[in-house]
Amino acid sequence: MRPFMKSLLLAATLVVSVSGYAGEVTRAMFTIGVDNREPVIMVNSIDSSSYTSISFFTELQDLSGHNITHQWTFNGDVMFEKTFEVNGPRWRVWTSKTLIPSWIGTWTVNVLDDDRSVLSSKSFEYQ
Repeated sequence: MRPFMKSLLLAATLVVSVSGYAGEVTRAMFTIGVDNREPVIMVNSIDSSSYTSISFFTELQDLSGHNITHQWTFNGDVMFEKTFEVNGPRWRVWTSKTLIPSWIGTWTVNVLDDDRSVLSSKSFEYQ
C-alpha cells in the first residue's frame, strides 16, 4: 500500500507542477452591479435602452501571488484590460465597462493568467 500512496502523491505533485497552478476561477459572470463584493444580478444580455454599463465579476481560489487580467473584447478587438494582483486564497475582483449604443453585439471577457493563458471566458449580448 505504501508504494501505491507514494506513486499517487508523486502523480498529484506532477499534475500541479505541470499546470503551474493549483487554483481556479470558481465564479465568473456579467452583472448589472456589485454590492458588498458580490454580484447583484447575473445577466447574459442587456438592452442598450435600459443599461449603459455592465460589470464582470470573478471569484478566484488559490491563486494568491498571481496576476489575473480581465480582457474585454468586442468584434475580435481588445477594448479594455485590467490586471489584478491576487493577494489571498479567495479573491474577488470585478471590472466595469461603459457601453455606447454603436457597440451592439457580442462582448467577451477573458480571464487571463500570468502567461496570458485563458482561465475562463464568458460572453454577453448588448442589444
